[in-house]
Amino acid sequence: MTQVSVPVLDFGGQTAQLLVRRVRELGVYSELLPHDATEEAVRQLNPRGVILSGGPSSVYEPGAPQMPAWLLGAGLPVLGVCYGMQLQSYALGGQVAPPAEREFGPATIELGGDHALFAGTPPQQLVWMSHGDRLEAMPPGFRSLAHSANSPFAAMGDDARRWYGIQFHPEVVHTRFGRELLRNFVHEICGCGSDWQAAGFVAEAIERIKAQVGDGRVICALSGGVDSAVAALLIHRAVGEQLTCVFVDNGLLRLGEAAQVVETFREHLHVPLVAVDAAEEFLGALEGVADPERKRKIIGEKFVRIFEREAQRIGAVDFLAQGTLYPDVIESKAPDRQKGVTIKTHHNVGGLPADMRLKLVEPLRYLFKDEVRAAGLELGLPEDWVWRHPFPGPGLAVRVLGPVSWQRLETLRRADAIFIGELRAAGLYRATQQAFAVLLPIQSVGVMGDGRTYADVIALRAVTTEDYMTADWARLPEDLLARVSSRIVNEVQGVNRVVYDISSKPPSTIEWE
Repeated sequence: MTQVSVPVLDFGGQTAQLLVRRVRELGVYSELLPHDATEEAVRQLNPRGVILSGGPSSVYEPGAPQMPAWLLGAGLPVLGVCYGMQLQSYALGGQVAPPAEREFGPATIELGGDHALFAGTPPQQLVWMSHGDRLEAMPPGFRSLAHSANSPFAAMGDDARRWYGIQFHPEVVHTRFGRELLRNFVHEICGCGSDWQAAGFVAEAIERIKAQVGDGRVICALSGGVDSAVAALLIHRAVGEQLTCVFVDNGLLRLGEAAQVVETFREHLHVPLVAVDAAEEFLGALEGVADPERKRKIIGEKFVRIFEREAQRIGAVDFLAQGTLYPDVIESKAPDRQKGVTIKTHHNVGGLPADMRLKLVEPLRYLFKDEVRAAGLELGLPEDWVWRHPFPGPGLAVRVLGPVSWQRLETLRRADAIFIGELRAAGLYRATQQAFAVLLPIQSVGVMGDGRTYADVIALRAVTTEDYMTADWARLPEDLLARVSSRIVNEVQGVNRVVYDISSKPPSTIEWE
């Protein structure tokens, strides 16, 4: 690999992928690697520096992940973030201990003077802290670069070694000058240019797919969303007729979606497609199941079994392709993120059965949603598809809270179609990054036609986000919400109440299940 990079070593932090994203936004390639990655694996990326992510552990706990020994003598600039900074101190002779008060949320740091890491930023600045431990003494050779009321060493540096540590998180939007700090590190300290773009990922991904697949055959799990669509087009560009897309109508899709997927891929994109009607199979397997994790695992296993069955009909198939993205990986604690904490299992990451026969091809596994869209445009995917809102792999099963039935799915489908239709009509679909309806597992009293009703409740969810790792609720116009509510109550039988979700992520997730 001739392109330079600044990879991130992953110690399990929930925003570790955001560090990768922020570096890529600066035009520098980055990948997330396991914290115990070998020097050979890191050197393959032609690194100019390394970032150590945050993590949930304490450095002095038995079994806590440690900094790889090879990094100490690698001669590379290193930026330790939160747990990464504590690791630096722990490994180099400093002291780490739990403070009297933990520090979570906004904090103000004061710089100790001018320094290249903070060039172009003010002497006082707002940052986002999230740590239970802190540095009590810096390692030999380091000096303090900043402090906060609760962290005497909020930033430290050893210019001779080009090793730096910060106790706060520059990757989150709450840190006011976080991007400037990362820019200073990757451009000025590491010496990287700005020559990487997401669209350039396409050519490299095609070569990777060719190398992985060889002369094997691939079936692609096509859902109709932008992720699986881009994955399918990439693989088709790489191996052509060795790919067969399998679209499973699991009965958990949005209104009219199954017909739209088949028409677009067969008639417009000319990608080989097998359509399978498996609604009864999925609904039978989900009957009476209310727990969302059980739903996801049931759906994940059912998908794989159907793909294996279709593979036998197609002939000798070796690979299963999926449109797995970074946020799926981090929330699921996938095999390459063993130090992460499971938030929820995504059916295409943690919900796959252990005895799955097919090998996985996941060309988008280390991309964010906006990067996938850039790749989709590069591949010629229609803009309507590129800008579709994300749709969960388990479909409406995780938007029908509680047990899933055909009647409840139909209720949700109609309500969701009204909401999305009104968003489009108001020109606000692109202004929100994800919007949908949720059918709640409760009923409420209402009055219709002078009579008492006891009917379902629909919750509307719309968020704005840059990266889907954090999100804020969308401030939709009141008249739009009123119109949506009125239409749902009047047009969707069995619904007498509509509410709007005003929760951010965190502490909530975007999806309800």
